[in-house]
Amino acid sequence: MNIAAVIVDVPAKQTDREFDYKIPDKWLGLIQPGMRVIVPFGPRMVQGFVTSLKDKSEFDKLRQIKEPMDLEPVLNSELLQLGNWLTLKAMCFKISALQAMLPSAMKAKYEKVLKVTGDNRNLLDPEVQRFLANHDSISWKDVINGGETVRFQKEVQKGNIEVIYQVKNRMNKKKVKMVETVLSVQEMKDVMGSLSANAKKQQEVIQYFVEHQEKIQLKDLLEATGASNGTIKTLVDKKVLRESDEEIYRNPYENRTFERSNPFTLTDEQAAALSPIVASVEKDEHDVFLLYGVTGSGKTEVYLQAIDAVLKKGGEAIMLVPEISLTPQTVKRFKERFGEQVAVMHSGLSVGEKYDEWRKIHRKEVKVVVGARSAVFAPFENLGLIIMDEEHESSYKQEENPRYHARDVAIERAKNHKCPVILGSATPALESFARAQKGVYQLLPLTRRMNNHPMPSVEIVDMREELRGGNRSMFSELLFEKLKDRIERGEQTVLMLNKRGHSSFVMCRSCGVVLNCPNCDISLTYHRMNDSLKCHYCAHEEKMPSICPECSSDHIRFFGTGTQKVEEEITKLLPEARVIRMDVDTTSKKGSHERLLQAFGEGKADILLGTQMIAKGLDFPNITLVGVLSADTMLHLPDFRSSEKTFQLLTQVSGRAGRHELEGEVVIQTYTPEHYSVELSSYQDYDSFYQREMLIRRQNHYPPYFYMAMVTVSHEDLMKTVATTEKITQFLGARLSKGAIILGPVASPISRINNRYRYQCLIKYKREPELQSLMRSILEHYQQETAQQKLQINIDLNPQIMM
Repeated sequence: MNIAAVIVDVPAKQTDREFDYKIPDKWLGLIQPGMRVIVPFGPRMVQGFVTSLKDKSEFDKLRQIKEPMDLEPVLNSELLQLGNWLTLKAMCFKISALQAMLPSAMKAKYEKVLKVTGDNRNLLDPEVQRFLANHDSISWKDVINGGETVRFQKEVQKGNIEVIYQVKNRMNKKKVKMVETVLSVQEMKDVMGSLSANAKKQQEVIQYFVEHQEKIQLKDLLEATGASNGTIKTLVDKKVLRESDEEIYRNPYENRTFERSNPFTLTDEQAAALSPIVASVEKDEHDVFLLYGVTGSGKTEVYLQAIDAVLKKGGEAIMLVPEISLTPQTVKRFKERFGEQVAVMHSGLSVGEKYDEWRKIHRKEVKVVVGARSAVFAPFENLGLIIMDEEHESSYKQEENPRYHARDVAIERAKNHKCPVILGSATPALESFARAQKGVYQLLPLTRRMNNHPMPSVEIVDMREELRGGNRSMFSELLFEKLKDRIERGEQTVLMLNKRGHSSFVMCRSCGVVLNCPNCDISLTYHRMNDSLKCHYCAHEEKMPSICPECSSDHIRFFGTGTQKVEEEITKLLPEARVIRMDVDTTSKKGSHERLLQAFGEGKADILLGTQMIAKGLDFPNITLVGVLSADTMLHLPDFRSSEKTFQLLTQVSGRAGRHELEGEVVIQTYTPEHYSVELSSYQDYDSFYQREMLIRRQNHYPPYFYMAMVTVSHEDLMKTVATTEKITQFLGARLSKGAIILGPVASPISRINNRYRYQCLIKYKREPELQSLMRSILEHYQQETAQQKLQINIDLNPQIMM
């Protein structure tokens, strides 16, 4: 087996296949499938993944692998197989599928270095010689910064300088200095006796080691003895002490202590839900369970006990939660139950921390992973269970290549490992609930809250009536009264607003102009913090003008409501209220999410004000009021799921109130109180909502009755965008069956982002076995143009966001 088949890190159609490389004798036996290697490809060195080993190749002349990047495979055979499946399912290049399974620290970094060839130094242009100083090589970045690109290019053309591509790992292992003694206790005492009276610190350090003979971190030693680095160095030189570097894990939770918790006694409903899951685990059977439980019904305890059954059997488990918002409290519950057996992976960790958590899993030091979407690729080899909490959440779908949905990946992996999957939600995605009704998934209902606590009472306020009554505030009379009442009683409130920023948009009242982003067809959002206007799509930013750029009027105002604006209004109306604001702006710093929630949990604030991130997973005993300031924001988006998303969000946020001893109340403010998604969320009536929504989906040929695929084309030239989308639509129309419905070409709801025009075509279908190969041929046909970045074609076989 001296030949390796390698997938190279060159994402292009021509290179999306295995290339054969000879394994040099010195690496024979070491190189294995699943390892990353550095290989020559054309004139440069690139990273690649070894997918298999073989004895012979159909090619005579093979280049050699330069060197391995790993000492053991980073992808096991199951993940390599999963890569093949993902390539087909997400219509991506194989290299993209394999890269998606590794933490970002392990993605290669390429550096271009210019090196003098052989003895040609004397032939170089004197300026180039001067620039190189005494070095034989220099990084391309330094050449560009020094403004000497042209001179160096000429030397490369003459052959005096060669270009070398270096592949570097971005990961670095964290190391700490350790100190230990190399002498016996008696020898140390002898050394102390021979030291002069002035060497007090040296004596103290040796005395420390006489009392404690074990190895210690250098910084801890300096702290314990008050000595300096110099003192330690002297003792090392005298061969009394020895220093060494040791690798340690970065621990994102090192300052936290988790008290061990024991399993709770389950209610009859919980026990009935748990028993088929445990039976499936015991028999090594693949099943998909839909745990459909109202908010506060104790789904997490069912998860914990199911995982416990897997661990007792010697298996491993993955627990997926949507994005970062759910993690702090979930992590706490899992760490309290399973202690050191838990690794955590989510976007709030640094690159290094993610890498270390991944290594713990890879080295089999942990048995449970709690994390967001990408944790579904955790390199376990003995998976016994995958859980997906709040399975309806759109953040489980990755919106850039590879466009996978964590639910599909979880089910595929569970099939390979013959183990169950639990999808949990109070408001399941319609597709999942329909599958459960059909018997494709097994439905496990939890209809009551823990200890039979009543669901919170919900009141809907029609904001149109408030306006007619002369109330121009963003708080209805009812919500304001209840807010005051909670502050007087010392209870807590959650206020949710459906967006971020201070105001939605800025408009001139004189001429009606709305300030738009110059690069995108979308209005700019006002951010109070630095008095600026920002585009939430391309990050364009400009100062807030004092006069209208069109008509020079000073009647330029912000419209709509943002979290910052609500915070100001609360401060004006209720100066005694302590507010914690949680939105993208206040939680972007590392750890800030957890800090803010912890402060709220400790009662340091009366009101938690936030965007959607506070709607899920919060469980605080003192929250007795939940206010939704704008229920309709999502209802009017051009997305067939907008009613479903509104219902889910309102139901989830209502479920934060009255989860413990105190009764809960919810006030929902809306301009469309008659809409069924608003009305039914007030009764927490998912079943009725499901019936209503399914009727509409059937009439309009939407999922779950039909599958969907979307092709989005973007280009800097509008005519080119339209023409390409038209050609694609015609191509599909001529080749798909009569049952397929093709809509388009039509401008995307946001028709321009970053100066690129966007058009789309939507396909609704029931059975189209040829669809995937047709889509592939479209990508192949436009490969040349897409490779040059002029044209972009995105194909999404299960679109979650229609914008």
